[in-house]
Amino acid sequence: MATPHAQKGQMLVLGMLLVAVLGLAWVRYFSTGQVVAAKARMVHGLDAAAYSGALVQARTLNFLSYLNRAQLAHQLAMAHLLTLGSWAHYGGTQAQRLGQGNPPAHLIGMLFGADQGRAYLSAASAVGMDVQAQAGESLGRAFAAHESFVHDYAQDLSRALVRGLPQARLDAIRAVLAAHYPDRPAQALLPVVSDDAWPGLLRARPADAALFQLLRDMAGLYAFLGPRHATAQNAWSVDPRCPGLRHELRRRGDTALDASGRWQSGDTQSFHAVRSNRWIGCYYREYAMGWAWMPAQPGQAIGADHAQDAPQDFSEQDFWRWVQAATQWDLLGGQANPLANSYAMQSRQAWPSRGLAGYLDVVPGKGQQAAAGFVVRLTLDDPAQGPVHARSAAETLFSRPDRRTDGRNESAHLFQPYWQARLAAPLLLLPGD
Repeated sequence: MATPHAQKGQMLVLGMLLVAVLGLAWVRYFSTGQVVAAKARMVHGLDAAAYSGALVQARTLNFLSYLNRAQLAHQLAMAHLLTLGSWAHYGGTQAQRLGQGNPPAHLIGMLFGADQGRAYLSAASAVGMDVQAQAGESLGRAFAAHESFVHDYAQDLSRALVRGLPQARLDAIRAVLAAHYPDRPAQALLPVVSDDAWPGLLRARPADAALFQLLRDMAGLYAFLGPRHATAQNAWSVDPRCPGLRHELRRRGDTALDASGRWQSGDTQSFHAVRSNRWIGCYYREYAMGWAWMPAQPGQAIGADHAQDAPQDFSEQDFWRWVQAATQWDLLGGQANPLANSYAMQSRQAWPSRGLAGYLDVVPGKGQQAAAGFVVRLTLDDPAQGPVHARSAAETLFSRPDRRTDGRNESAHLFQPYWQARLAAPLLLLPGD
Protein backbone atom coordinates (compact mmCIF):
# COMPACT_ATOMS: atom_id res chain seq x y z
CA MET A 1 0.00 0.00 0.00
CA ALA A 2 1.37 3.35 -1.10
CA THR A 3 2.12 5.92 1.53
CA PRO A 4 0.61 9.46 1.25
CA HIS A 5 4.01 10.82 0.28
CA ALA A 6 4.24 8.33 -2.63
CA GLN A 7 0.78 9.32 -3.84
CA LYS A 8 1.79 12.98 -3.86
CA GLY A 9 4.85 12.16 -5.97
CA GLN A 10 2.79 10.31 -8.54
CA MET A 11 0.41 13.28 -8.88
CA LEU A 12 3.33 15.60 -9.42
CA VAL A 13 4.59 13.50 -12.32
CA LEU A 14 1.15 13.46 -13.90
CA GLY A 15 0.83 17.19 -13.41
CA MET A 16 4.17 17.81 -15.09
CA LEU A 17 3.14 15.62 -18.03
CA LEU A 18 -0.11 17.56 -18.34
CA VAL A 19 1.71 20.88 -18.25
CA ALA A 20 4.05 19.65 -20.99
CA VAL A 21 1.14 18.57 -23.17
CA LEU A 22 -0.61 21.91 -22.60
CA GLY A 23 2.59 23.75 -23.44
CA LEU A 24 2.99 21.87 -26.71
CA ALA A 25 -0.64 22.57 -27.60
CA TRP A 26 -0.21 26.25 -26.80
CA VAL A 27 2.93 26.49 -28.94
CA ARG A 28 1.14 24.73 -31.81
CA TYR A 29 -1.91 26.94 -31.62
CA PHE A 30 0.25 30.05 -31.31
CA SER A 31 2.18 29.04 -34.42
CA THR A 32 -1.05 28.31 -36.29
CA GLY A 33 -2.45 31.68 -35.26
CA GLN A 34 0.63 33.41 -36.60
CA VAL A 35 0.22 31.60 -39.93
CA VAL A 36 -3.46 32.52 -40.09
CA ALA A 37 -2.69 36.14 -39.22
CA ALA A 38 0.07 36.32 -41.82
CA LYS A 39 -2.22 34.73 -44.40
CA ALA A 40 -5.07 37.10 -43.59
CA ARG A 41 -2.78 40.10 -43.82
CA MET A 42 -1.46 38.92 -47.17
CA VAL A 43 -4.95 38.26 -48.57
CA HIS A 44 -6.17 41.69 -47.51
CA GLY A 45 -3.17 43.39 -49.07
CA LEU A 46 -3.41 41.30 -52.22
CA ASP A 47 -7.13 42.06 -52.58
CA ALA A 48 -6.38 45.78 -52.35
CA ALA A 49 -3.55 45.42 -54.86
CA ALA A 50 -5.66 43.41 -57.32
CA TYR A 51 -8.51 45.90 -57.06
CA SER A 52 -6.06 48.74 -57.75
CA GLY A 53 -4.86 46.91 -60.85
CA ALA A 54 -8.45 46.50 -62.06
CA LEU A 55 -9.01 50.18 -61.36
CA VAL A 56 -6.06 51.05 -63.61
CA GLN A 57 -7.68 48.92 -66.31
CA ALA A 58 -11.04 50.65 -65.85
CA ARG A 59 -9.50 54.11 -66.06
CA THR A 60 -7.58 53.11 -69.19
CA LEU A 61 -10.72 51.76 -70.87
CA ASN A 62 -12.68 54.86 -69.89
CA PHE A 63 -9.88 57.04 -71.25
CA LEU A 64 -9.99 55.09 -74.52
CA SER A 65 -13.75 55.66 -74.60
CA TYR A 66 -13.25 59.39 -74.17
CA LEU A 67 -10.56 59.26 -76.85
CA ASN A 68 -12.98 57.63 -79.30
CA ARG A 69 -15.55 60.29 -78.49
CA ALA A 70 -12.92 62.98 -78.95
CA GLN A 71 -12.19 61.63 -82.42
CA LEU A 72 -15.86 62.01 -83.31
CA ALA A 73 -15.86 65.53 -81.88
CA HIS A 74 -12.84 66.43 -84.01
CA GLN A 75 -14.59 65.02 -87.08
CA LEU A 76 -17.58 67.23 -86.36
CA ALA A 77 -15.25 70.20 -85.91
CA MET A 78 -13.75 69.41 -89.32
CA ALA A 79 -17.25 69.38 -90.83
CA HIS A 80 -17.97 72.79 -89.31
CA LEU A 81 -14.67 74.20 -90.55
CA LEU A 82 -15.27 72.89 -94.06
CA THR A 83 -18.75 74.44 -94.02
CA LEU A 84 -17.25 77.73 -92.86
CA GLY A 85 -14.78 77.49 -95.75
CA SER A 86 -17.64 76.92 -98.16
CA TRP A 87 -19.52 79.90 -96.76
CA ALA A 88 -16.43 82.08 -96.98
CA HIS A 89 -15.91 81.13 -100.63
CA TYR A 90 -19.60 81.59 -101.33
CA GLY A 91 -19.59 85.00 -99.67
CA GLY A 92 -16.58 86.14 -101.67
CA THR A 93 -18.05 85.08 -105.02
CA GLN A 94 -21.40 86.66 -104.17
CA ALA A 95 -19.61 89.90 -103.32
CA GLN A 96 -18.07 89.85 -106.81
CA ARG A 97 -21.48 89.41 -108.46
CA LEU A 98 -22.97 92.14 -106.31
CA GLY A 99 -20.19 94.50 -107.36
CA GLN A 100 -20.83 93.68 -111.01
CA GLY A 101 -24.58 94.20 -110.59
CA ASN A 102 -25.20 90.81 -112.16
CA PRO A 103 -27.97 90.66 -111.07
CA PRO A 104 -28.53 94.08 -109.42
CA ALA A 105 -29.54 94.11 -105.78
CA HIS A 106 -32.58 96.35 -106.31
CA LEU A 107 -34.03 93.80 -108.75
CA ILE A 108 -33.69 90.99 -106.22
CA GLY A 109 -35.37 93.13 -103.57
CA MET A 110 -38.18 94.15 -105.90
CA LEU A 111 -38.94 90.59 -107.06
CA PHE A 112 -38.43 88.64 -103.84
CA GLY A 113 -38.87 91.11 -101.00
CA ALA A 114 -36.81 93.50 -98.94
CA ASP A 115 -35.26 90.76 -96.78
CA GLN A 116 -33.80 89.01 -99.84
CA GLY A 117 -32.53 92.33 -101.16
CA ARG A 118 -30.82 93.17 -97.88
CA ALA A 119 -29.31 89.71 -97.66
CA TYR A 120 -27.81 90.13 -101.13
CA LEU A 121 -26.51 93.60 -100.26
CA SER A 122 -24.83 92.24 -97.12
CA ALA A 123 -22.43 90.34 -99.38
CA ALA A 124 -20.59 93.66 -99.80
CA SER A 125 -18.92 92.97 -96.43
CA ALA A 126 -17.58 89.63 -97.72
CA VAL A 127 -15.25 91.07 -100.36
CA GLY A 128 -12.10 88.93 -100.51
CA MET A 129 -13.46 86.40 -98.06
CA ASP A 130 -13.11 83.61 -100.62
CA VAL A 131 -9.36 83.65 -99.89
CA GLN A 132 -10.18 82.06 -96.53
CA ALA A 133 -11.29 78.92 -98.36
CA GLN A 134 -7.73 78.15 -99.43
CA ALA A 135 -6.02 75.28 -97.64
CA GLY A 136 -3.14 77.45 -96.40
CA GLU A 137 -5.33 80.03 -94.67
CA SER A 138 -6.58 79.99 -91.07
CA LEU A 139 -9.61 77.79 -91.63
CA GLY A 140 -7.65 75.29 -93.68
CA ARG A 141 -4.85 75.17 -91.10
CA ALA A 142 -7.34 74.54 -88.31
CA PHE A 143 -8.87 71.75 -90.39
CA ALA A 144 -5.41 70.20 -90.85
CA ALA A 145 -4.77 70.37 -87.08
CA HIS A 146 -7.95 68.40 -86.36
CA GLU A 147 -7.01 65.94 -89.09
CA SER A 148 -3.62 65.41 -87.49
CA PHE A 149 -5.15 64.80 -84.06
CA VAL A 150 -7.52 62.14 -85.41
CA HIS A 151 -5.00 60.24 -87.54
CA ASP A 152 -1.74 60.79 -85.70
CA TYR A 153 -1.94 61.83 -82.06
CA ALA A 154 -5.09 59.91 -81.08
CA GLN A 155 -3.96 56.75 -82.86
CA ASP A 156 -0.50 56.83 -81.29
CA LEU A 157 -1.93 57.56 -77.84
CA SER A 158 -4.48 54.73 -77.95
CA ARG A 159 -1.82 52.21 -79.03
CA ALA A 160 0.53 53.40 -76.29
CA LEU A 161 -2.18 53.05 -73.63
CA VAL A 162 -3.04 49.49 -74.66
CA ARG A 163 0.59 48.48 -74.94
CA GLY A 164 1.55 50.03 -71.60
CA LEU A 165 -1.42 48.81 -69.57
CA PRO A 166 0.15 45.55 -68.26
CA GLN A 167 3.15 47.41 -66.86
CA ALA A 168 1.03 50.27 -65.45
CA ARG A 169 -1.24 47.71 -63.78
CA LEU A 170 1.72 45.82 -62.31
CA ASP A 171 3.22 49.08 -61.02
CA ALA A 172 -0.06 49.89 -59.24
CA ILE A 173 -0.17 46.42 -57.68
CA ARG A 174 3.42 46.72 -56.45
CA ALA A 175 2.79 50.21 -55.05
CA VAL A 176 -0.13 48.97 -52.96
CA LEU A 177 1.82 45.97 -51.68
CA ALA A 178 4.78 48.18 -50.81
CA ALA A 179 2.48 50.40 -48.75
CA HIS A 180 0.95 47.31 -47.14
CA TYR A 181 4.37 45.85 -46.22
CA PRO A 182 6.53 48.88 -45.40
CA ASP A 183 8.90 46.65 -43.42
CA ARG A 184 9.80 44.48 -46.40
CA PRO A 185 12.18 45.41 -49.25
CA ALA A 186 10.69 45.92 -52.70
CA GLN A 187 12.63 42.98 -54.13
CA ALA A 188 10.82 40.66 -51.73
CA LEU A 189 7.41 41.71 -53.08
CA LEU A 190 7.15 40.02 -56.46
CA PRO A 191 3.49 39.58 -57.44
CA VAL A 192 2.77 37.44 -60.48
CA VAL A 193 -0.17 38.26 -62.78
CA SER A 194 -1.75 35.30 -64.58
CA ASP A 195 -4.99 34.31 -66.31
CA ASP A 196 -4.96 37.78 -67.88
CA ALA A 197 -7.90 38.56 -70.21
CA TRP A 198 -6.53 41.95 -71.29
CA PRO A 199 -4.70 40.80 -74.45
CA GLY A 200 -7.92 39.46 -76.01
CA LEU A 201 -10.32 42.19 -74.92
CA LEU A 202 -9.77 44.87 -77.58
CA ARG A 203 -9.11 45.02 -81.28
CA ALA A 204 -8.37 47.75 -83.79
CA ARG A 205 -11.24 48.32 -86.19
CA PRO A 206 -11.27 50.28 -89.45
CA ALA A 207 -13.89 52.94 -90.04
CA ASP A 208 -17.01 50.87 -90.71
CA ALA A 209 -20.66 51.40 -91.56
CA ALA A 210 -21.60 51.71 -87.88
CA LEU A 211 -19.10 54.53 -87.36
CA PHE A 212 -20.28 56.30 -90.53
CA GLN A 213 -23.87 56.14 -89.36
CA LEU A 214 -23.00 57.31 -85.85
CA LEU A 215 -21.14 60.32 -87.21
CA ARG A 216 -23.95 61.18 -89.64
CA ASP A 217 -26.48 60.97 -86.79
CA MET A 218 -24.34 63.28 -84.69
CA ALA A 219 -23.95 65.73 -87.58
CA GLY A 220 -27.73 65.75 -87.90
CA LEU A 221 -27.93 67.42 -84.48
CA TYR A 222 -26.35 70.58 -85.90
CA ALA A 223 -28.51 72.74 -88.17
CA PHE A 224 -25.33 74.42 -89.42
CA LEU A 225 -24.35 71.14 -91.09
CA GLY A 226 -27.81 70.42 -92.47
CA PRO A 227 -29.21 71.12 -95.93
CA ARG A 228 -29.31 74.78 -96.87
CA HIS A 229 -32.08 74.67 -99.46
CA ALA A 230 -34.63 77.42 -100.02
CA THR A 231 -36.61 78.65 -103.02
CA ALA A 232 -38.32 82.06 -103.21
CA GLN A 233 -40.79 83.03 -105.96
CA ASN A 234 -42.14 86.39 -106.96
CA ALA A 235 -45.87 86.83 -106.84
CA TRP A 236 -46.89 87.95 -110.30
CA SER A 237 -47.06 86.42 -113.76
CA VAL A 238 -44.11 87.30 -115.95
CA ASP A 239 -44.95 86.26 -119.50
CA PRO A 240 -48.40 85.62 -121.03
CA ARG A 241 -47.00 82.59 -122.81
CA CYS A 242 -45.91 81.16 -119.45
CA PRO A 243 -48.75 82.11 -117.05
CA GLY A 244 -47.85 79.48 -114.48
CA LEU A 245 -44.14 80.31 -114.21
CA ARG A 246 -42.60 82.73 -111.73
CA HIS A 247 -39.11 84.13 -111.27
CA GLU A 248 -37.24 82.04 -108.69
CA LEU A 249 -34.40 82.63 -106.27
CA ARG A 250 -32.82 79.27 -105.48
CA ARG A 251 -30.47 78.75 -102.56
CA ARG A 252 -28.82 75.35 -102.46
CA GLY A 253 -26.17 73.93 -100.13
CA ASP A 254 -25.28 71.06 -97.85
CA THR A 255 -22.45 69.36 -95.96
CA ALA A 256 -22.08 65.61 -96.24
CA LEU A 257 -19.79 62.71 -95.35
CA ASP A 258 -19.00 60.81 -98.52
CA ALA A 259 -18.35 57.09 -98.95
CA SER A 260 -14.59 57.56 -98.45
CA GLY A 261 -15.12 59.07 -94.99
CA ARG A 262 -14.29 62.63 -96.07
CA TRP A 263 -16.42 65.71 -95.61
CA GLN A 264 -17.57 67.81 -98.55
CA SER A 265 -19.56 71.01 -98.65
CA GLY A 266 -21.05 73.25 -101.30
CA ASP A 267 -23.19 76.39 -101.53
CA THR A 268 -24.83 78.14 -104.47
CA GLN A 269 -27.46 80.77 -105.11
CA SER A 270 -28.96 81.76 -108.47
CA PHE A 271 -31.67 84.00 -109.84
CA HIS A 272 -33.74 82.06 -112.38
CA ALA A 273 -35.56 84.53 -114.60
CA VAL A 274 -38.54 83.41 -116.69
CA ARG A 275 -37.87 83.86 -120.42
CA SER A 276 -39.53 82.72 -123.65
CA ASN A 277 -38.84 82.77 -127.36
CA ARG A 278 -40.25 81.25 -130.51
CA TRP A 279 -37.55 78.57 -130.75
CA ILE A 280 -37.84 76.76 -127.41
CA GLY A 281 -40.79 78.47 -125.76
CA CYS A 282 -40.64 79.15 -122.02
CA TYR A 283 -37.47 78.52 -120.02
CA TYR A 284 -35.48 79.72 -117.02
CA ARG A 285 -32.43 81.89 -117.60
CA GLU A 286 -30.01 81.35 -114.70
CA TYR A 287 -27.96 84.21 -113.23
CA ALA A 288 -25.41 82.78 -110.81
CA MET A 289 -25.15 84.99 -107.70
CA GLY A 290 -22.73 83.02 -105.51
CA TRP A 291 -21.03 79.64 -105.44
CA ALA A 292 -18.58 77.45 -103.55
CA TRP A 293 -17.47 73.81 -103.70
CA MET A 294 -15.23 72.18 -101.12
CA PRO A 295 -14.74 68.61 -102.41
CA ALA A 296 -13.68 65.65 -100.35
CA GLN A 297 -10.76 65.01 -102.71
CA PRO A 298 -8.99 67.08 -105.37
CA GLY A 299 -10.65 66.74 -108.75
CA GLN A 300 -13.90 65.37 -107.32
CA ALA A 301 -16.97 66.43 -109.32
CA ILE A 302 -19.88 68.16 -107.66
CA GLY A 303 -22.85 65.87 -107.25
CA ALA A 304 -25.30 67.93 -109.29
CA ASP A 305 -25.77 69.19 -112.85
CA HIS A 306 -22.80 71.20 -114.05
CA ALA A 307 -20.58 71.82 -117.04
CA GLN A 308 -16.79 71.74 -117.20
CA ASP A 309 -16.25 74.85 -119.32
CA ALA A 310 -19.14 77.17 -118.59
CA PRO A 311 -18.44 80.70 -119.88
CA GLN A 312 -18.20 83.49 -117.33
CA ASP A 313 -20.58 85.66 -119.35
CA PHE A 314 -22.92 85.15 -122.27
CA SER A 315 -22.25 88.26 -124.28
CA GLU A 316 -21.04 86.14 -127.20
CA GLN A 317 -23.80 83.51 -127.14
CA ASP A 318 -27.33 83.20 -125.86
CA PHE A 319 -27.61 81.29 -122.62
CA TRP A 320 -30.23 78.86 -123.94
CA ARG A 321 -28.22 78.15 -127.12
CA TRP A 322 -25.14 77.31 -125.10
CA VAL A 323 -27.14 75.04 -122.76
CA GLN A 324 -28.59 73.13 -125.72
CA ALA A 325 -25.19 72.78 -127.36
CA ALA A 326 -23.06 71.91 -124.33
CA THR A 327 -25.29 70.32 -121.67
CA GLN A 328 -28.32 68.18 -120.94
CA TRP A 329 -29.85 70.61 -118.46
CA ASP A 330 -33.59 70.92 -118.02
CA LEU A 331 -34.27 74.62 -118.53
CA LEU A 332 -37.88 74.38 -117.45
CA GLY A 333 -38.32 71.68 -114.85
CA GLY A 334 -34.95 71.74 -113.06
CA GLN A 335 -34.59 72.58 -109.37
CA ALA A 336 -30.81 73.04 -109.07
CA ASN A 337 -28.36 75.82 -109.91
CA PRO A 338 -26.34 74.15 -112.68
CA LEU A 339 -24.54 77.28 -113.87
CA ALA A 340 -23.50 78.21 -110.32
CA ASN A 341 -22.44 74.58 -109.82
CA SER A 342 -20.25 74.90 -112.91
CA TYR A 343 -18.53 78.00 -111.56
CA ALA A 344 -18.11 76.28 -108.19
CA MET A 345 -16.38 73.37 -109.93
CA GLN A 346 -14.01 75.72 -111.72
CA SER A 347 -12.94 77.46 -108.49
CA ARG A 348 -13.18 74.50 -106.09
CA GLN A 349 -10.94 74.37 -103.03
CA ALA A 350 -9.94 70.94 -101.71
CA TRP A 351 -8.53 70.51 -98.20
CA PRO A 352 -6.42 67.36 -97.82
CA SER A 353 -8.07 64.70 -95.70
CA ARG A 354 -7.43 61.04 -94.92
CA GLY A 355 -11.05 60.37 -94.08
CA LEU A 356 -12.33 58.64 -90.96
CA ALA A 357 -9.69 57.01 -88.80
CA GLY A 358 -9.88 53.53 -87.34
CA TYR A 359 -10.63 53.02 -83.68
CA LEU A 360 -10.29 50.59 -80.80
CA ASP A 361 -13.30 48.66 -79.56
CA VAL A 362 -14.24 45.56 -77.61
CA VAL A 363 -13.97 42.29 -79.50
CA PRO A 364 -17.50 41.31 -80.65
CA GLY A 365 -19.20 38.55 -78.71
CA LYS A 366 -18.05 39.68 -75.28
CA GLY A 367 -21.66 40.29 -74.27
CA GLN A 368 -23.37 42.98 -72.25
CA GLN A 369 -20.80 42.97 -69.43
CA ALA A 370 -17.45 42.18 -71.01
CA ALA A 371 -15.02 41.49 -68.16
CA ALA A 372 -11.25 41.80 -68.28
CA GLY A 373 -10.15 39.68 -65.34
CA PHE A 374 -6.78 38.60 -63.99
CA VAL A 375 -5.28 36.76 -61.03
CA VAL A 376 -2.49 37.99 -58.77
CA ARG A 377 -0.33 35.53 -56.85
CA LEU A 378 2.16 36.39 -54.11
CA THR A 379 4.58 34.29 -52.05
CA LEU A 380 6.32 35.69 -48.97
CA ASP A 381 9.05 33.96 -46.94
CA ASP A 382 8.42 33.99 -43.22
CA PRO A 383 11.57 33.14 -41.17
CA ALA A 384 9.49 31.29 -38.60
CA GLN A 385 6.77 29.76 -40.74
CA GLY A 386 8.36 29.33 -44.16
CA PRO A 387 6.75 30.46 -47.41
CA VAL A 388 3.19 31.82 -47.26
CA HIS A 389 1.11 31.83 -50.45
CA ALA A 390 -1.93 33.92 -51.35
CA ARG A 391 -3.95 34.61 -54.44
CA SER A 392 -6.55 37.21 -55.41
CA ALA A 393 -8.55 38.00 -58.54
CA ALA A 394 -10.13 41.16 -59.88
CA GLU A 395 -11.78 42.31 -63.07
CA THR A 396 -12.88 45.33 -65.02
CA LEU A 397 -16.38 45.20 -66.48
CA PHE A 398 -18.70 47.34 -68.59
CA SER A 399 -21.73 48.33 -66.55
CA ARG A 400 -24.16 51.18 -67.21
CA PRO A 401 -25.01 53.29 -64.16
CA ASP A 402 -28.68 53.10 -65.15
CA ARG A 403 -30.81 51.44 -67.80
CA ARG A 404 -31.18 52.86 -71.26
CA THR A 405 -34.23 55.02 -71.83
CA ASP A 406 -35.32 52.75 -74.67
CA GLY A 407 -35.14 49.69 -72.41
CA ARG A 408 -32.66 47.86 -74.65
CA ASN A 409 -29.52 46.11 -73.45
CA GLU A 410 -26.20 47.64 -74.37
CA SER A 411 -23.21 45.48 -75.20
CA ALA A 412 -19.80 46.50 -73.97
CA HIS A 413 -18.01 49.03 -76.18
CA LEU A 414 -15.48 51.86 -76.11
CA PHE A 415 -17.71 54.84 -76.75
CA GLN A 416 -19.19 55.17 -73.26
CA PRO A 417 -17.01 55.47 -70.12
CA TYR A 418 -18.96 52.88 -68.16
CA TRP A 419 -16.05 50.63 -67.15
CA GLN A 420 -15.79 49.76 -63.45
CA ALA A 421 -13.49 47.67 -61.25
CA ARG A 422 -14.33 44.97 -58.74
CA LEU A 423 -12.84 41.92 -57.06
CA ALA A 424 -13.63 38.76 -58.94
CA ALA A 425 -16.33 36.35 -57.89
CA PRO A 426 -15.12 33.66 -55.40
CA LEU A 427 -15.66 31.00 -58.07
CA LEU A 428 -12.56 32.29 -59.79
CA LEU A 429 -10.45 31.28 -56.78
CA LEU A 430 -9.13 27.78 -56.30
CA PRO A 431 -9.78 25.88 -53.04
CA GLY A 432 -7.02 26.45 -50.53
CA ASP A 433 -5.94 29.83 -51.95
